[in-house]
Amino acid sequence: MSRPPVPAPAPRPRSTTPLADYLDRPAPGAGPEYLVVPRSLAEAMPLRWQQVFAGLLADLHDAYGHLDWPDYRVVPSRWELVQDLDEQQLAAAGYVADLNAEGGLEYRRADGAVAGEAERVLAPVVDPLPVPGEDVPPPRPAPPL
Repeated sequence: MSRPPVPAPAPRPRSTTPLADYLDRPAPGAGPEYLVVPRSLAEAMPLRWQQVFAGLLADLHDAYGHLDWPDYRVVPSRWELVQDLDEQQLAAAGYVADLNAEGGLEYRRADGAVAGEAERVLAPVVDPLPVPGEDVPPPRPAPPL
């Protein structure tokens, strides 16, 4: 008499929050509140990727289009040492450089507190990514999750 087959182990349950799981890891263009997708890179994706992405965006906008969406201003920025910033970058980040009583340079936050030279701030930079219409390197598919 044969034995009944041993059932295969149940598949490990998948996450119910795969997008949050992915975006909670360091990812280009992702922060705690926003996901920024450079248009030039999105438009340079292979046709099938664009079709899927456009469908997902259409679903998102269909589901949440009734909300009062603001306009967003996206500024390319990097975390830089406060001492490495020029005047415009300092001002945009909410800092000023001034001479202290000893004649040395010190950096102050908008609230007047002195910032250390090793303090890192999110400062605007020239966008290193191509703009729409410029050549974009071919995409490299990501490894499976």
